[in-house]
Amino acid sequence: MNAADLVDGALELLVVPSFSRIGPEVRSRLDHWGSAAPVDLTGRVVVITGATSGIGGAAARSLAGRGATTVIIGRDELRTRRAVEAIRSETGNPAVESVLADLGDLDQVRHAADAIAARFGRVDVLVHNAGALLHERAETAEGIEVTVASQVAGPFLLTSLLLDQLAEAGPGRVITVSSGGMYAAELTVDGLQMAPDRYDGTKQYALAKRAQVTLNELWAERVPAAEVVFHAMHPGWADTPGVDAALPTFKRVMGPLLRTPASGADTAVWLAGDDGEPLASSGGFWLDRRLRPIHRLPSTRRSDTPARRRELWGWVTAQVDAPPLPPHDAEPSS
Repeated sequence: MNAADLVDGALELLVVPSFSRIGPEVRSRLDHWGSAAPVDLTGRVVVITGATSGIGGAAARSLAGRGATTVIIGRDELRTRRAVEAIRSETGNPAVESVLADLGDLDQVRHAADAIAARFGRVDVLVHNAGALLHERAETAEGIEVTVASQVAGPFLLTSLLLDQLAEAGPGRVITVSSGGMYAAELTVDGLQMAPDRYDGTKQYALAKRAQVTLNELWAERVPAAEVVFHAMHPGWADTPGVDAALPTFKRVMGPLLRTPASGADTAVWLAGDDGEPLASSGGFWLDRRLRPIHRLPSTRRSDTPARRRELWGWVTAQVDAPPLPPHDAEPSS
C-alpha cells in the first residue's frame, strides 16, 4: 500500500474528512486529477436527470463544456428551459436539449424514453441524478411511495427502455448518483416503502439509495460490460438547494465544510467521460474517483442476502412491467 492509499484510507475511516470538502481537496492532489487535459466529449450523447440545479446542474455544465450533446430530463418546464439556456450560454455548446418527465410518473418516463430513442440512435451515457428528500409521505398514481418511485422505479424503467441505445455506444454507461446516507440503511423489499404511521423522510431516502446501489450491481450481473457498464457513486456532502431545503440544521452546522456542487459532481463526470478506469469494471460504487465498499456496518451487510437481492429485482421489474433479463457471468465490483 502506497502513501496515497494510506491517506485515503484514513480519510474514509474518519468519515467527516472523507465526505466533506476535505476529501476531494486532498485526493485530487494524491491522485493527480489535474494532470491530464479534460476529455473531449464531442459527438457523445449524455442524458442526465435532475439537472436544473445542484449536483446534476454542475454535471450537465461540465459535460456540455466538454462538447457532449447533453439532454436534460426535468419535470418543470420553466426551470428546465432556463437550465438549458443557461448551460448553452455558459458553455458555448448549442447541443443542450431537454425532455420533460417526472421520474416518479412511469408513463412520463416511458414517453421520455420514446422521445430520446426517436431523437438519438445512440446514448453514450445515462446519469440518474434526480431525487429529493421529502418530509411528508406521498404516493404516485401507480401507488408507489414518491421517493421510491422517483429514485428506484423510474430510473430502473428508464434504463430498461434505453438499453438498446446504450448498447449502441459499445459500451454505454449508466451512472447512478446515490448518497452516503445509504450506509445506514439495510437492504429491504418489504420495508422499502415506509408506512404512513412511521414515515421518516430521511430514512426513506436512505432506503431508496441503498436499493439504487444494490440494483447497480444487479444490472452489472445481467448486462455484459461490452454493451453497458454500470456505476454508482456518492457525491459526499455538497452545498445544494436540496440540502438547504431538506436538511437546514445539517447545512447550518456543516456549511463551511460542504463541497461545492461541482466538486460533488466530479466523480460522476469522470465516470461519464474517462475512457480508462471507468470502462475497466462494472457494478462499482465510487467516491472521489476510487472504488468503495457498499457496506460499513455489520447490520447492513447481514441484510444483503442473495434471496433479498432476487426479491428486489423481481419487485422493481414487476412494478415497472419491464422485460426480464437473464444473468450473465460478470463479476461486479463492490
